[in-house]
Amino acid sequence: MTPRRLLTPGNLLAAALVLLLLLLPQLATAFFVNFVMTQTLILGLAASTIVFLATYGGMTSLAQFLLFGVAGFMFGNAAQETGSRGLNLGWPPWVAVGFALLVTLAVAFALGAIASRTTGLYFLMLTLVYAVIGYFVFAQIVEISGPGGITSIRRPDLLGPPVRLYYAGLVLSALAYLGFRAAGRTAFGRALRGVRDDPLRMASLGFNVRLHRTLAFTLAGFVAGLSGLLNVWWNGQIDPASIATGPTLILLIIAVIGGITSFEGAWLGAFVYVWIFTYLRDLPLIDGIGITEARFNTVIGVIVLMIMVLSPEGLTGIAQRLRRRAGARTTTTPAPATGGSPSAGKRAKESGGTRT
Repeated sequence: MTPRRLLTPGNLLAAALVLLLLLLPQLATAFFVNFVMTQTLILGLAASTIVFLATYGGMTSLAQFLLFGVAGFMFGNAAQETGSRGLNLGWPPWVAVGFALLVTLAVAFALGAIASRTTGLYFLMLTLVYAVIGYFVFAQIVEISGPGGITSIRRPDLLGPPVRLYYAGLVLSALAYLGFRAAGRTAFGRALRGVRDDPLRMASLGFNVRLHRTLAFTLAGFVAGLSGLLNVWWNGQIDPASIATGPTLILLIIAVIGGITSFEGAWLGAFVYVWIFTYLRDLPLIDGIGITEARFNTVIGVIVLMIMVLSPEGLTGIAQRLRRRAGARTTTTPAPATGGSPSAGKRAKESGGTRT
């Protein structure tokens, strides 16, 4: 591929965005970087798993926040020492990370193997049941959590300063974005899209439809587990209420706001959600029209409704529509301003000129 082909507007915009995100800690306040943007990267990473399953597998999952929580709870149980809730295994932090991800993978594979037998609305409802069951498991089994959850969770020393957690979220988000996009071009990704479009034909061709769906669900669960680890390091605690049905639906709303068929939309939707949640109360005259922090969910609902009316593809769909219109204007060339047709000019030339 020639350098000229690489210098497309889309690639240049992506390079500028990456550069901006890398330099953001030097350009913005610590609060914006360590609270708004770090939380955006964590939620965007989790929401990208919903986009992956919906785009390539045709599976809209509400179990991603459960797997998000499984990784956080398992890390807390493994890394915490005596004196805290949970198992208090006291393992080294990176050993606890490996343990948490292995448990998350096992849970994701088991849940995916069951859910792969269903499609459409039944798949959606089954994964919602997963989320509800997961909440009660951690809320009622005090040996691994209990209602109060696990507190005073310390992140590894390597990620001690808050800005390092931001960069960790940025690196994992970039790897997940590139990995999901690359997965769609592999033989597995193409087969998964075939399963999405026509599972009966794919089965008749010899493809194991349920296995493909299960492996896709497991891969998405692994990435959700990574975001769950970032979240528990960022919060320093985790409790069953943080993985209840409310947060589960919020993650789906984030994907819908950005565009559930676009990987970029996962992080865009997360940024919009976190920005509104953080700065809504600071808008001038906002209290005068009756919008308070208690009505935050109402505001989010109105925004989702407006986006779905304007563009079912979310904010990325609106951006793509505007870009197509701008491209259509630039490629349109005006008609030549001539006083007559080319054939008339040719006849006048052949006859010796124009009569006066």
